Amino acid sequence: MRALVAALLTSAALLAGCQSGPGRVPNLPKPMNFTTLGQGDMLEIRIVGARVEGGTDLPSEFKVAPDGTVNVPFIGPTVVVGLEPNEIEQLVRERLITKNFYTDPQVSVVVRGYFSKRVSIIGQVKKPDSYPLESGMGLQKLISLAGGFTDIADDDNIIIQRKTLEGKTVVDSVDYDDIRDGRISDVLLQAGDYVEVKKSPI
Repeated sequence: MRALVAALLTSAALLAGCQSGPGRVPNLPKPMNFTTLGQGDMLEIRIVGARVEGGTDLPSEFKVAPDGTVNVPFIGPTVVVGLEPNEIEQLVRERLITKNFYTDPQVSVVVRGYFSKRVSIIGQVKKPDSYPLESGMGLQKLISLAGGFTDIADDDNIIIQRKTLEGKTVVDSVDYDDIRDGRISDVLLQAGDYVEVKKSPI
């Protein structure tokens, strides 16, 4: 009897060790932080300084149009797609001076939302779709936005596709329980990531 109890305790200890062991981290490139502007992004442009005509300077918020422009006061439609915020600041400043609206303006650009940066999720989630990528967004947030898993989801084998800077596609998988139970950190996402939740084989 004593031997049987000892054997049961040993088995339980081994099982507990397996359950609390380290999870497998997916072998994906580190997510890149894209900060260039794209269609649909929201930004605020502040222009401060001595205006040639006089008047009051107010911050203005803009949405990047489908043609890649924003209609900046005084200088009109300005192409911003593919530019960094600091490049937009320099461009707007130069045009304001060239068109003789300001003498020495200080221009600042703050991005309010990168709505052009999206990640996609398909398969066994309740709301498969593409979603805007938020700063620091991970797989858990994407699953939440997608309404969670369906009843037949295989959350032990979630497929993630990611493009590298060189244009190569890297594919790997992650067991969602490893994230949920704290065995590994949440998988951070980058713009263009493609996530697939397959149907459970059982």
